[in-house]
Amino acid sequence: MEQQISQFLQALQAEKDFSQNTISAYRNDLGQFAAQLGGEQGVTAWAEVTQDHLVNYLLHLRGRQYAPSTVARKTAAMKSFFHFLIETAAITGDPSALLTSPKVDKYVPRAITPDEVERLLAQPTKASGVEALRDRAMLETLYATGVRVSELVAFDLACVELGNERVRCLGKGGRERLIPLKPSAVRALRDYLGRGRGRIARDSADPALFLNHRGQRLTRQGFWLILKGYARLAGIYDITPHTLRHSFAAHELHRGAELRSVQQILGHVSISTTQVYQQLADGKPHGRGVLALAEAEHRD
Repeated sequence: MEQQISQFLQALQAEKDFSQNTISAYRNDLGQFAAQLGGEQGVTAWAEVTQDHLVNYLLHLRGRQYAPSTVARKTAAMKSFFHFLIETAAITGDPSALLTSPKVDKYVPRAITPDEVERLLAQPTKASGVEALRDRAMLETLYATGVRVSELVAFDLACVELGNERVRCLGKGGRERLIPLKPSAVRALRDYLGRGRGRIARDSADPALFLNHRGQRLTRQGFWLILKGYARLAGIYDITPHTLRHSFAAHELHRGAELRSVQQILGHVSISTTQVYQQLADGKPHGRGVLALAEAEHRD
């Protein structure tokens, strides 16, 4: 059963250009699904699976009190997987054909206010040491560019063009975009590269821009822990790793930036994804208004 899951994930990556985050989520979802089928329901092959098995699995998820959004994602993974099994002639009928996903409220991430952004960005300047230089450079770069956290930690040294005051970002689908840097981000990056990174690095040939205390490329999880710490010091408790991206977009549009320009910077394929930020900028630019972004932001 694991072999078919691996083949499915390879097909997603090769044919549909799914992001690594989506591939990882599907791998976890389908692995959990296969384990429950084999362990609790005694299924040994995908051809044995019936609609009753799927219903039992969904009841199992409900019993473990998974959020509706999580159940919806797991249901989507199952349905896509069974479509693949039919296309590859591994099964003859689709047991997921009549399954429906639970109703899910739209995801509503928040933008923090410009004052809160300033408080957050000020926190690393109150500390000393090389990690404070790195943290200031990361936060400044994230807010100045609106990149995804996965893109931020993937930056290599070669991506930073301080002379041109911009960064080169390789986003979803291998699409490269050149993003301008604000002067404060340029200064923070210069400080980090000039006085900080060399003292953290263990391998001078390592291309990674942002390094952890062991001299290895910082991970998304590592950044999230850093962000939570500074947010707590700044008195900001409703924040996620994506918050500065949302805040960048809303604040730029409120300051008069063109919607198409913000779309290009964020790397959205569809301008309708970016338009949600325009609604926020026009409504409550300095409040804690919600951004009515559905899953398009996560796919786009």
